[in-house]
Amino acid sequence: MHTHTSTCRFCSAPLQHVFADLGMSPLSNSYIRPEQHNQMERFYPLRTYVCEQCLLVQLEEFESPDHIFSDYAYFSSYSDTWLQHAKAYTEQMTARFGLNSRSQVVELASNDGYLLQYFVAQGIPVLGVEPAANVAEVAVQKGIPSLVRFFGTETARAMVAEDIRPDLLLGNNVLAHVPNLNDFVAGMQIVLAPGGVITMEFPHLLRLMLENQFDTIYHEHFSYFSFTTVQRVFAHHGLTMFDVEELPTHGGSLRIYARHSSNKALPVGPRVADLLARESEAGLLDIATYRAFAEQVRETKRRLLEFLIEVKRAGKTVVGYGAPAKGNTLLNYCGIRTDFVDYTVDRSPHKQNHYLPGVHIPIAHPDKIAETKPDYLLILPWNLKHEIMEQMAHIRTWGGQFVVPIPSVEVLP
Repeated sequence: MHTHTSTCRFCSAPLQHVFADLGMSPLSNSYIRPEQHNQMERFYPLRTYVCEQCLLVQLEEFESPDHIFSDYAYFSSYSDTWLQHAKAYTEQMTARFGLNSRSQVVELASNDGYLLQYFVAQGIPVLGVEPAANVAEVAVQKGIPSLVRFFGTETARAMVAEDIRPDLLLGNNVLAHVPNLNDFVAGMQIVLAPGGVITMEFPHLLRLMLENQFDTIYHEHFSYFSFTTVQRVFAHHGLTMFDVEELPTHGGSLRIYARHSSNKALPVGPRVADLLARESEAGLLDIATYRAFAEQVRETKRRLLEFLIEVKRAGKTVVGYGAPAKGNTLLNYCGIRTDFVDYTVDRSPHKQNHYLPGVHIPIAHPDKIAETKPDYLLILPWNLKHEIMEQMAHIRTWGGQFVVPIPSVEVLP
């Protein structure tokens, strides 16, 4: 057993059990500009622990949120699939909760306005809360009011003082990014209207474990949630889960629905008890289940390297598609550099002409693939594999094939 002295960010119990150790890795969104190519990079331990008391899987905090998120390279609007998901969400929530021009919708970590734009189109008042000024500016240009601040109890009280009490308070893929989890959830309880609803989406820890999605572990993600644990966290702050949906996004996510515990107008639905029971059956209440995950991770690394060694010895060329954070975790953990992958491509101009952190694989425009005609295209954002295979179908004209690394190496024609 690994002896450790840090404490759980939710319940403050000592952290002693390692969930997965991915070695040393740079911050996954710290893309390297050309002039930085020969400069030193900071690497940090990418080691996750599981709390024996509340079973929260978590990373230590090595860099402040200010350093990670104040100037951010991730813009949500460059994924067509994600935009479709956001539009469908706005339509579903508007219908389910009767949102209209008198309602208030607030999104935490609103990014470039990728989601709130669809509420605006329906005439529903919105506010985005986004700490990355460079990203929030894009939202403002779309006509989406944005508050450039980190969210927590202090920001929540300031919003209440301005009479901002959302009927719908949402956050997609933000809960995992919060180092001060208790302050964040307490802030939601403070700002939410008495009859309001919270929805949060985040990758489901059960799917991560069952489908070996260890590459979704990176320093910008501080916590990894089962439904059992997230329900406990919210209840501690006076918020009750009344519904939950299982989504295909990001390899398998949860959308949780919460309300003030005092609000009995929204009864707890059957999907809550059903998912709690399934997590229990899967062993998520047993610390031994978490400790067994590490060997799965090591075996995936071995299989990916075996595949790459074999095809490179055969004289084949391999390039990447995408420059996602998850890809940076995978490549750094496996030690995959330009000796295996010539370059990768990304649709985002904010990443093009940069290098991936740590491994320094260059990032090009997708047009480069047609110019170099690689034998294999390694899909790093494997959660978008269908979208990418459709976009890049032309590689088949020269016999190119797709490679998906997770949950295990798979070659697709």
